Amino acid sequence: MALSEERKKTVKQNIVMENREKLKISGVNDVEYFNEDAIVALTELGRLQIKGANLKVSSLNLENSELCIEGYINQLDYAEKKKRKLSRFGKA
Repeated sequence: MALSEERKKTVKQNIVMENREKLKISGVNDVEYFNEDAIVALTELGRLQIKGANLKVSSLNLENSELCIEGYINQLDYAEKKKRKLSRFGKA
């Protein structure tokens, strides 16, 4: 599902990678999970999974919506935000 034109204008995200060893991401709302092999960040543009080796969160500033990662980066993968399904009784 593509982002609406209005949302594209308001949502900004930058990803800067240096030599596959440093990654700076803006537009980050939270970090859902991290270990040496994977980091999952919740961003303005969806769930972002970073895979690699010896990964570490070098800084996380939620006031500025910035995340910095160090390690060897192999893969970046976005997943769309999932809509919650309602149960038969109308509760999420």
